[in-house]
Amino acid sequence: MLNCLACVKQAVGNLDRVTRVVKMLGFVNCVPGYGEQPAAINGASDLLVALFGEVGRHARSIGVHALPSNVSVEVELTVEVDEA
Repeated sequence: MLNCLACVKQAVGNLDRVTRVVKMLGFVNCVPGYGEQPAAINGASDLLVALFGEVGRHARSIGVHALPSNVSVEVELTVEVDEA
């Protein structure tokens, strides 16, 4: 999530321009039968709410059992920003 926020800041100049966190997608590389993917992604969701308050509450999807290059977690973030 820190990398996602750094990318948002680089793209828009300031995280204060975020008016809403729309959606976060979390992908967890795990063995078949593992069912705790939401717990692995909770820290990212919690951070967004801690940083942005109600604006940080978001829709969320979680999935997959394998990721490219065998990375452990991949996160995608969609935010709405003020045009000013």
